[in-house]
Amino acid sequence: MGDIMDAVMRFWQTFLNLARQFTFKDAIDVCIVTVLLYGIIKLVRETRAGQLVKGIILLVALFLLSSNDALNFLMLNQLLRYFFQSAFIVVIILFQPEIRKALEQVGHSKVGSLGNLIGGKERDEDKLLTQRAIAGVVGAVGILQQQRMGALIVFERRTKLGEIAETGTIVEAEPSAQLIGNIFFNKAPLHDGGMIIRNGRVHAAGCILPLTSSDNVSAELGTRHRAALGMSENSDAVVVVVSEETAQISIAVGGRLTRDYTRAGLSEALEKYLIGAQEGSSGGKRILGRLGIGSSRKGG
Repeated sequence: MGDIMDAVMRFWQTFLNLARQFTFKDAIDVCIVTVLLYGIIKLVRETRAGQLVKGIILLVALFLLSSNDALNFLMLNQLLRYFFQSAFIVVIILFQPEIRKALEQVGHSKVGSLGNLIGGKERDEDKLLTQRAIAGVVGAVGILQQQRMGALIVFERRTKLGEIAETGTIVEAEPSAQLIGNIFFNKAPLHDGGMIIRNGRVHAAGCILPLTSSDNVSAELGTRHRAALGMSENSDAVVVVVSEETAQISIAVGGRLTRDYTRAGLSEALEKYLIGAQEGSSGGKRILGRLGIGSSRKGG
């Protein structure tokens, strides 16, 4: 009993000594490391990297067992030793998609958009172009729904999609409802790909988008919806999908798909994502007024 009390007292004394030396700089250091560790754990849990982590833990356990004097597996121990000597490079190779996604998420943070607070006139012009693009897309969606035609429309934001645009045809045109409807007409050459809207203009069409890597996607979703999810996972883009089978409108943002929008709900959602929640309510009503849409309630 005395030994236990001595151990507790020594631990408590060590803790008090460390507490006296703990400074504000150390607190910031701990907070930063905690946030980084939380981000890594969250990233691993939300992706297939979790299975890779389990495999690495198993290899570490085998290495410790092979080093045991009772077992002494020389060949296994040496092989695993060579593996862990190059562990840094191996981790980068194995976790390349997850590391890239994490760095992209850092780049997508609001810190990168501080420049939007500067420049009033240019910002108003960009807002007007975006509102016109939203109006064109919402009008085209109405046409496509009536004709039972599918569509895949990508609104580029801070992440530039030049590589994706190069897989299609550069258009550089005003985003009118008639133009977008013609592009996605079933017999049109560019209807079977994605359209990219950049700076309020139709930048490219017929583009090939990356499919989602998630294993939790519903089996009822087709290629368009999987491409929309994949595009939103790999960038901060806002992707609009019109189903050819059901004429249902969906939006993919940040790897999440929300479905069953009305035209009015689509306009409001795009205003919120592309312009901002504070200006979305009044701007959405102006766009809906030009399109002759009365209701602003999201369907479903």
